[in-house]
Amino acid sequence: MKTSATPKIVAAALFLLVLLVGVPLLISATGRTDLYYTLTSVALLSIISAGVWITFYIGRINIGQGAYALMGGYVSAILVMNYGVSFWLTLPLAGLFCAAASVLIGLPILRLRGVYFAMVTLVLTEVARLLALAIPITNGAKGIVSIPLPTGISFFGITLVPDFSNLANPRLAFYIVAVLLMALCFLGLYRLAHSRIGQLCQSLQQNEELASSIGVNIAYLRVVAYALSSFLGGVGGAMFASISQSIYPSSFTVADSVNFMLNCFLGGLGYVLGPMLGTFVLYFGWDVLFQTGEYQLLIFSTVLILLMLVLPNGLLSLALPGKRSV
Repeated sequence: MKTSATPKIVAAALFLLVLLVGVPLLISATGRTDLYYTLTSVALLSIISAGVWITFYIGRINIGQGAYALMGGYVSAILVMNYGVSFWLTLPLAGLFCAAASVLIGLPILRLRGVYFAMVTLVLTEVARLLALAIPITNGAKGIVSIPLPTGISFFGITLVPDFSNLANPRLAFYIVAVLLMALCFLGLYRLAHSRIGQLCQSLQQNEELASSIGVNIAYLRVVAYALSSFLGGVGGAMFASISQSIYPSSFTVADSVNFMLNCFLGGLGYVLGPMLGTFVLYFGWDVLFQTGEYQLLIFSTVLILLMLVLPNGLLSLALPGKRSV
């Protein structure tokens, strides 16, 4: 193990310790158990936004992540409600279903670049919403409600995961699961960014023609990156459906897809942790601006534009100037 990686490992371990131990202790002391749902939402939104970051890494502006989050939520809900599949099994299945769908969708549209790709992906979320309204298995506008809480997991009589319905505070359990998923997600992104495939993906962002001329299979990399992006969207959507115990066609809209993109911009496209920081700031910043009433959207838009002008590399460029993919 390289010595230079040790401080990062220690910092990541301390950060995870604070989230898993420090935050629950603080919430317990203050009695603000409602914060569990809020912080769980932030963790899940950062996972979905991390998928958008992957597509930015290959030079594509993705504004359609809401479609895969909605798709993942419905896949999980349908498998749990209609077929009695354990939620824990539906979590990866929802991600894989979205990844498979993204391959079929991505093969033709990933040839597009810039605003053309962005326009097509923007339509995807609305298409997913209309399909959810039209297909009988999704129950139309009524959505799918009363989704049972995740059941326990046992191995040779040893309980690995308790039944959430038997817990005094299921929101704490959801929070822990969401934090662990978020940690796995960003650990995977870090390894991807520092791997050979990550370097090849970055070459696509800089110059696809040059990358192709030296033998890089750019079509394969584009599809793989888009599939990984959609997988994260599906997993995040499945978790959202479980914690809210419901899923509707309007659960993820075009506005959500835009916010997933903004999370990446705000945190910093050149930083692995950019989607996490961007999600946190955007989520709580919007709530703070709620106090301004009718001027909320005006102030929000103005602040975002100013940040993009002053900090084009995102908020993390303040603390980590000159560094990328950290």
